[in-house]
Amino acid sequence: MSFLEYNVKFTPTGWRKVFYLNWALILLLTAVASMGFLMLYSVSGGELSRWAEPQMKRFALGFVAMLVVALVPIWFWRNMSALAFGLSLLLLLYVEFFGSIGMGAQRWIDLGFMRLQPSELTKITLVMILAAYYDWLDLSKKSRPLYVLIPLLIIAVPTYLTLRQPDLGTALLLLMGGGAVMFVAGVHWAYFAGVIGAGVGAVSAVFTSRGTTWQLLEDYQYRRIDTFLDPSNDPLGAGYHITQSQIALGSGGWTGRGFMEGTQSRLNFLPEKHTDFIFTTLAEEFGFVGAASLLALYILILVFCIATALQQRDRYASLLVMGIAVTFFLYFAINMAMVMGLAPVVGVPLPLVSYGGSAMLVLLTAFGLVQSAHIHRPR
Repeated sequence: MSFLEYNVKFTPTGWRKVFYLNWALILLLTAVASMGFLMLYSVSGGELSRWAEPQMKRFALGFVAMLVVALVPIWFWRNMSALAFGLSLLLLLYVEFFGSIGMGAQRWIDLGFMRLQPSELTKITLVMILAAYYDWLDLSKKSRPLYVLIPLLIIAVPTYLTLRQPDLGTALLLLMGGGAVMFVAGVHWAYFAGVIGAGVGAVSAVFTSRGTTWQLLEDYQYRRIDTFLDPSNDPLGAGYHITQSQIALGSGGWTGRGFMEGTQSRLNFLPEKHTDFIFTTLAEEFGFVGAASLLALYILILVFCIATALQQRDRYASLLVMGIAVTFFLYFAINMAMVMGLAPVVGVPLPLVSYGGSAMLVLLTAFGLVQSAHIHRPR
């Protein structure tokens, strides 16, 4: 074996794996999380122990989990994909019957020191099982109807269980994340065109049926649609949240009002200011510059993930990393669109910034899988 052949096939072992971590990605994740700590400190009125300190502890725990997952070979995670997905389904079933209820939804398992949201875990295990499926499947079969039906059923089961909680935002993430893995795996574009066409047709039918004898939605559901399209129709009712969010976004200007000087959050006009609407607090206090800086960090994280996926020779690792990258993109894209009034309010957290243990731990574990693929690729 020549030196060149050895160099191409070499993969690090033991403690040397630490040197092969993507440290640039780790720094980017830490920078985003630090912005979250800063904003949680601000929205609590300068009280560290309320939201910022617990979030720091969760980040530390998640960081350790990321390193542990990263040092385990990627083939091990491939073999564990079915088990991980099965466990997440069992947890979703447990939530269905015994889950904790909060804000009118039954989504959590109370562990005492934190509340676990199994649907967050399912976002990653779904990507894992689909990547393993398409790694196993012969390339010539990927677009045959029977072999397309199987992943559709895999996606449909957790999506249905999540909708029953109810959690529309997470259900949409599961659908789109699973669909993205199928698209990247090479499933024929005609299937996706059919789904998009059916969706457009369904939306058209909903609006056409309004006021007829075959009306598809209830009147109150149409009023919700009207409020989404024009929040000023009900500024003190259903449109209150998005109206206050848009006021906060606009009042920040280019450079913002200043740290801890945001009136919308300090005077409690903003709803869920430490979770779903934390981006508006950032935009109010640091303006367009602060919001664009966070978006730039997110885009750099995506770039590193996509670069890692393109470097893989292993099909499972490549599909897994691309699936995680798309899921991460959907997190922040839907949240930002939601708080700007470009999408309905569906309760999707801003990744690594919004207060919450489940999303933080699951995302950092997912980036551990990205690091595992990066470390253990042949060199």
